[in-house]
Amino acid sequence: MAPPTPAAPAATRSAWAFLTPALVLLAVSVLIPAAMALVISFTRTGLDVGEPLTFVGLANFRRLLADPMLLRVTGTTFLYLVGVVPPIVLGSLALAVLVNRQLPGIHWFRGAFYTPVLVSLVVAAIAFRWLYAENGLVNGWLGALLGDRFSPIGFLTSTGLALPSVMLVTLWKGLGYYMVIFVAGLQGISADLYEAAALDGSEGWRRHLDITLPLLRPYITLVAVISAIGATKVFEEVYLMTQGGPADSTRTIVYYVYDQAFSELEISYACTVGLALFLIVLLLSLLRYAFAADNPLQ
Repeated sequence: MAPPTPAAPAATRSAWAFLTPALVLLAVSVLIPAAMALVISFTRTGLDVGEPLTFVGLANFRRLLADPMLLRVTGTTFLYLVGVVPPIVLGSLALAVLVNRQLPGIHWFRGAFYTPVLVSLVVAAIAFRWLYAENGLVNGWLGALLGDRFSPIGFLTSTGLALPSVMLVTLWKGLGYYMVIFVAGLQGISADLYEAAALDGSEGWRRHLDITLPLLRPYITLVAVISAIGATKVFEEVYLMTQGGPADSTRTIVYYVYDQAFSELEISYACTVGLALFLIVLLLSLLRYAFAADNPLQ
């Protein structure tokens, strides 16, 4: 029997020809800027000075470890993550179970729940900022409901309400997207399993505890990690709605990087903070593989 013929060189060249534009775009937009940011984090530079790059070794990293604001924005980012990820996982799973029924007009409900995903995040943030205003719709509705005893609530000017108010925009935008992932998982579960569970006396929500949740564990892990990465990198909502205020109560890590780079003109230190953020996101990505080794989406 003749040995297998190696792949034709022409096919290999064709494959690389198709891959080259994407690889060049990836290198220009991601790899080269990442490498430059890594190099700049070991230097001192800024847009407000005319001196060339000066190598300072680990000085920026020592500053990073001693920066009290970094500790605060990390805590705020962690609160954002904790406040967004569990509701997204549970809410999108509940919506998926709800719309996965064979009912008349169910496609309209799926489209309605998915519509926020299609709305630009900029438009959504501006719209919610208007809703939250002291003379906005939310305060107007509450005033009409409670009467003269009601005083307008500063949703975006209160240190206790600003962060949850911004979180609500992320939840509103993300539920429909992750719902689609769970719907795909639900439609991959055979109806025979539910029929067998019904014969064993598993009815109602119990069948979801016995059948749905165990089989959707890879999807739950995927949604949890993706939403956690997104919450860690939140920026647009904060920038458009609160600018990190009031009293830095909504200042996240990404917004701190932006502030250091474009407000304080501390380019080197901003790159250092960005490197710390990269390590956090990398850790979350590794957790995705550690806890979902059997994930069919890998």
